[in-house]
Amino acid sequence: MAHFAELDENNIVTRVVVVGNENCLDGDDNESEAVGIQWCENFFGGGTWIQTSFNTAAGKHYNPDSRLDSEAIDFMTEDEGTPLRKNFAGRGHIYDATRDAFREPQPEGSFTLNEDTCRWEPS
Repeated sequence: MAHFAELDENNIVTRVVVVGNENCLDGDDNESEAVGIQWCENFFGGGTWIQTSFNTAAGKHYNPDSRLDSEAIDFMTEDEGTPLRKNFAGRGHIYDATRDAFREPQPEGSFTLNEDTCRWEPS
């Protein structure tokens, strides 16, 4: 399954949807983000879409089977996969086109964005 985030005019995620792998295959049966985006646009009647990965957190790719027990990164097993856009998108998250990454909005108080993880850390 592939996941796609819909963005509003300010690059804020309004929803994340699951798309069947068969709806993301190009003519050579290779997974294609562009094909998945086109499918989302057709199915949902437009919108701005971008792919996100359920297996990406804090700039690393994790084994999907290790997520079965906990959503906490501490319990997930990093693997050799390629991370996609630093973090899995969630409703209200921001797509930062400059970094090609999803991140949460900056929390109140003194926080600094970690460039490697695109997560906020106390300053």
